[in-house]
Amino acid sequence: MKIATFNINSIRIRQAALIEWMKKEAIDIAALQETKVQDKDFPLAGFTGAGYQAVYSGEKGRNGVAIISAETAGQATYGLDGIGEKGEARLIKAQFGGITVVNTYVPQGRAPGTDYFRYKIAWLRGMRQYLEKHFTPAQKVIWLGDLNVAMKAIDVYDPIKLAGEVGFHPDEQAALAYSMDWGFVDIFRKHVPEAGHYTFWDYRIANALRRGMGWRIDYILATPPLAGRSVRSYVASDLRSKERPSDHAPLVAEFDL
Repeated sequence: MKIATFNINSIRIRQAALIEWMKKEAIDIAALQETKVQDKDFPLAGFTGAGYQAVYSGEKGRNGVAIISAETAGQATYGLDGIGEKGEARLIKAQFGGITVVNTYVPQGRAPGTDYFRYKIAWLRGMRQYLEKHFTPAQKVIWLGDLNVAMKAIDVYDPIKLAGEVGFHPDEQAALAYSMDWGFVDIFRKHVPEAGHYTFWDYRIANALRRGMGWRIDYILATPPLAGRSVRSYVASDLRSKERPSDHAPLVAEFDL
């Protein structure tokens, strides 16, 4: 099974490129964030016409999550159960056989010390309560998405310059670690321990991709029963170099199931 997470930054702009890439890479499940479209306007026909199914939850011009899959998702649910959230379209959960996929778009936080930042911390910590309510680490669970936190120095291009900024702040790192410690393995770092691999390159930095000025803020986390079956993980950075790209690239994990 190949599963991907991708902050697509507008599903309508990049749907064709996504479908082409999914077919080329034989992706079974793609979790998308920042789809930026209301449910009534979601471009479902483009996916079904290409042989995929979709479950989704969105807002006009902001947020939005979706799961695109080769097989039909079962038992799709939405939201963080009101734990540390404002009812935004930031979480979607779906079942694929014996595997549960939880796709999240964590708030960006804007700046330390603001209400937006405190909301982000509450949201990240709320994931632990959500997980404890619905699952156990012995089950096959994948938590993935744009988590908007770089955890370690190797996850950013300049850890000294960026220290304490939103996205690379110790309060965020502690909050994410608290929820990850529920029982997850970081699949990318299991297979790729070295620095220099990123999933996000800021549009505002000229030639950020070519200059290696990136952040790793997208994750595929799996409970031990699945982590033990993971065989590979990689960043599909070629999509970031396409015409009209997202500022993120897909992160992919492959499991021998």
